[in-house]
Amino acid sequence: MRGKFLTMAISLALGASMLLSGCGGGKDGGKAGDTIKIGVVSEMTGANATYGTSVVNGMKLALKEINANGGVLGKKVDIVVADSKSEPAEAANAMSKVINQDKTPLAMGIFTSSSAIAACNVSESAKVPYLAIGATNPKVTLDDKTGKVKPNTFRVCFIDPFQGTVGANFVLNELKVKKAAVFVDNSSDYSKGLAEFFKKAFTSKGGQVISEEAYLQKDTDFKAVLTKIKTTNPEVLYIPGYYEEVGKIVKQARELGMTMPIVGGDGWDSPKLAEIAGGAALNNTFFTNHYSPDSDSAESKAFVSAYEKEYKQKPDAPAVLGYDGAKLMVDAIKRAGAVDGAKVAAALASTKGFKAVTGETSLNEKHDAVKSAVIIEFKDGKQVYRATIKP
Repeated sequence: MRGKFLTMAISLALGASMLLSGCGGGKDGGKAGDTIKIGVVSEMTGANATYGTSVVNGMKLALKEINANGGVLGKKVDIVVADSKSEPAEAANAMSKVINQDKTPLAMGIFTSSSAIAACNVSESAKVPYLAIGATNPKVTLDDKTGKVKPNTFRVCFIDPFQGTVGANFVLNELKVKKAAVFVDNSSDYSKGLAEFFKKAFTSKGGQVISEEAYLQKDTDFKAVLTKIKTTNPEVLYIPGYYEEVGKIVKQARELGMTMPIVGGDGWDSPKLAEIAGGAALNNTFFTNHYSPDSDSAESKAFVSAYEKEYKQKPDAPAVLGYDGAKLMVDAIKRAGAVDGAKVAAALASTKGFKAVTGETSLNEKHDAVKSAVIIEFKDGKQVYRATIKP
């Protein structure tokens, strides 16, 4: 039933987009006067709210720097934020709002894959270029039915086939264990996709998945399923989920005496994770991520310093991807020479060697970013950089 209502909501938002915007996508309104407006859809409230807050903070910092240096094409750049409420249907509605009501000619945002997939259905119909910030599922930029590349959808982050392989290699080569249990969020495209890519890479290199169980977003009691997993005696537990549920799972697993390493993906990256799980429970846990604030590159040090000065806290991966995404979009506008959807889309597609804080970034023929990943380890609730893995 939930899926039926979700489909209806997305369809209504998509229909509104086509009726109100046609092929123009709010092109004229977004560049009126002395300001270029970019629509931002992000998870400002709901289960994934820390992602959206960080993404928008990163973008604002990037645009503050860009505008202080003269903006782009002689204009200042600003963002118009709409809340996805951490729900796919609401993400579609929010994308329709920034395109049709706010008349923004370009769009960015969203850290979660299911919401990005829903939102880009709207932006694609309106022919508005959209740059996804942290959505890593391949279906964000590829049409699930035809397999063709979506012409107006791009991303600044790596994708899950790479992330899943990095996680599998880390478990096999660094942790040196071969028997894994996998615990998947069945309500998340991100979680299901990352689990599949992890399993494929893990088993192809000699690993064995001896247990696979599922949960749903907003579940709170995982002990019965964890007890079932525990009886299979896995050497590692892989949880490709988001921080709200992951924190509870890790806490309850440790309470059940499950001391094995626990590994996950970039959905773990939130300051809330340590609050939910507790610092001690997170010892011997690891996750693949886009970035570590402990990176010693000059670009990273400058970004971390500026972010800490602006927001009085260390940046997480959503923050740095928001920063990189805003700078990449402005770079594309500059190379396009105009705030024109078709020209900006072409410029985004041709991105090569862009100097991002998260590493040199090029977009491939599927509009996905080709870049490095990092391994993060938790020690007493604090993230510690472990290694950088190049594509």
